[in-house]
Amino acid sequence: MLNRLSGLAPLTGFVFSILAVVAFGTAQGAPSATASGTTVVAFYEKHGSAAEASDYLWAFAFAFFLLFAGSLRSYLRRVAAAEALSATVLAGAAVATAGACVYFGFDFTLASAPSHLAPAAAQALNVLALKLFLPLGAGCFVFGIASGLAILRGAQLPRWLGWLALLIGIVSVTPAGLVGIVGLIFWSAIVSVLVWRRSRAEAQEPLADSPSAIATAE
Repeated sequence: MLNRLSGLAPLTGFVFSILAVVAFGTAQGAPSATASGTTVVAFYEKHGSAAEASDYLWAFAFAFFLLFAGSLRSYLRRVAAAEALSATVLAGAAVATAGACVYFGFDFTLASAPSHLAPAAAQALNVLALKLFLPLGAGCFVFGIASGLAILRGAQLPRWLGWLALLIGIVSVTPAGLVGIVGLIFWSAIVSVLVWRRSRAEAQEPLADSPSAIATAE
């Protein structure tokens, strides 16, 4: 049973992608960074439940992303040239997950009790919820660069995924960081399924070469 569950570990990246897409769809947008505190309070009094649901989904999504990064590290480190980079992949995912929890945490704080916030406090939290993206972007940058280089240095994945990971990492720390997150979501889904399928095939190869399998074939 445990072996079967561990064999599904790479699919945590696919779960991350599904949860992130649903989180995107659940969000209702947010007031602009220049909105007044009164406007912010009124918005979250109306859309607080949807915002809370979206923030919960983002938190769970990045928790699965970190699990996926651990599985991806295990896969990448099989190639000696990518062993050091695989550790950096996991470190980048850890920073991104922490950054995401902080980033979406401010929005969750606004959504959970808007009527108890003074307009000035609500305005400040809204600015933080919209602008405190750098920790998340930095983590995605490290994850993307390390993953891309590991793939290009010989990991058993298509090279175009390596180039795409490099691009995602770079875009993540630009003003178009949201595009980088969207790219990461779809990249993770693809890599997750590929790693799962290849790991499953590799696990079945020894069975095909076992004495019992040979005897059956004869």
